[in-house]
Amino acid sequence: MSALLPQRMAAVATPMQGSLGHIIWTFCYLSVLIGLSAYGVHRYFIIYLYLKNRNNTPVPSRYFEQLPKVTVQLPIFNEVYVAERLLRSVSELDYPQELLQIQVLDDSTDETREITASCAEELRQCGFNVQLIHRVDRSGFKAGALSAGLTAAEGEFLCILDADFVPERDLLKRTIHFFTDPKVGMIQTRWGHLNRGYSLLTRMQAIFLDGHLLLEQTARSRSGRFFNFNGTAGLWRRSCIEQSGGWQADTLCEDLDLSYRAQLAGWKFVYLADVVTPAELPVDMNGFKSQQHRWTKGSIQTCKKLLPTIWRSRLPFPIKLEATGHLMSNFAYLLLALLCVLLHPSSGAPEGGWLRTVLVDIPIFLAASVSVAVFYVCAQRELHPRTWMREILFLPCLLALGIGLSLNNARAVLEALINHKSDFTRTPKYGIERKSQKWRSCKYRPLKSALPLAELGFAIYFTYFVVFAIVHGQLLSVPFLLMFQGGFFYVCLSSFGSRWSKTNFGTSRAGAAIPA
Repeated sequence: MSALLPQRMAAVATPMQGSLGHIIWTFCYLSVLIGLSAYGVHRYFIIYLYLKNRNNTPVPSRYFEQLPKVTVQLPIFNEVYVAERLLRSVSELDYPQELLQIQVLDDSTDETREITASCAEELRQCGFNVQLIHRVDRSGFKAGALSAGLTAAEGEFLCILDADFVPERDLLKRTIHFFTDPKVGMIQTRWGHLNRGYSLLTRMQAIFLDGHLLLEQTARSRSGRFFNFNGTAGLWRRSCIEQSGGWQADTLCEDLDLSYRAQLAGWKFVYLADVVTPAELPVDMNGFKSQQHRWTKGSIQTCKKLLPTIWRSRLPFPIKLEATGHLMSNFAYLLLALLCVLLHPSSGAPEGGWLRTVLVDIPIFLAASVSVAVFYVCAQRELHPRTWMREILFLPCLLALGIGLSLNNARAVLEALINHKSDFTRTPKYGIERKSQKWRSCKYRPLKSALPLAELGFAIYFTYFVVFAIVHGQLLSVPFLLMFQGGFFYVCLSSFGSRWSKTNFGTSRAGAAIPA
């Protein structure tokens, strides 16, 4: 998320005009805002690229006269609630059975193994070619599982689906023909949301993802710039993976890593925004934060790994520049966390009158703050032309959530920068599709951390700021400060709420969460 407040918000504090501390503070504060403004300008550029190219819908160069064999890879780790749903949906794909291989890459350590073994046997009895691969050591995590599956894959093309996805029946037939172009190495479909309306958290996640999956991916792909495989709901050409160095586990975003290596090697990627593959969104805050931490840290690791190679390549300058913006995008969370720290009662922005307002305050506000709102409004209007006004009512909540996540994601950035190692932590999924389903009694829980205490501290900190602004008549600053206060309160209290819920270690094969 970008900055969500104008520079004049700092005026709620007591000025230190003329002091060395004030000069240092002003330099740091403006540096952070300028950095966030750069991300905002980049967001406007993405919107421009999208609007310019949105009608350039990709079409296959031709169609296969005889459909090729496809291997569907299903990486699974401890997915009691969704494993059977996944296998059932894959068995319903509209594709010739004799041309379909299903690989169940199950590294589970719990009863998921029995579920996948039973489902695999049932599918074999129905005539499906099902291969069950179970690894004991789980080395390389998801990248290791995909590598193990690749060595035993029978198809030249591979469709990868995570455990929480439910593909549409026509997924393969709507995508496979793009591989008639021998230069195409990967095809990515757009994620849908099975449980979009389940809660405020899932609705905000859906809006957040829609911006990336519609605007960013479409803009980059159709303008000839680099974009990435999203880790699932896409197809790869086997030779593309092999010739690009294969799956590597030295980052937490093996998908982003391989995507850039493949495009650096000259492979073309296709993004199909109109082909939707639904998935389940995390329903608990700790699971969502764990997912965000992994994505953020992995992207920075990939940035460190590949950015020098990108700039040494012979790629056109605009592609290098956009790739840099893409790989460095999550540094914005670190800047946002720094902004929260820089707002303190002993500092204040210098008063410069109308000239500073016109030349500094308004441009920064339009770049760093308004760009966020415009970006997500544009995405919702494109996806939901009849109901987008209703969707954007959640925009203040989305902005507050982005602020509340800043500490979690800033920590991920710092861990990547200092080469702090961490395991690939899966995001718990509970088979939630309807509001009537419960998840608090399910068995999976994300790892606990002390971060919610820091988030609570920031929430209290900004509560003081809200009171200070009201008392000193800084009423224009109050709505922005409330977003900071509310964002941190929402994230920390939701995190504590997940911990305090009663845990029941029951399971359900049907893919639905067990009632509380």
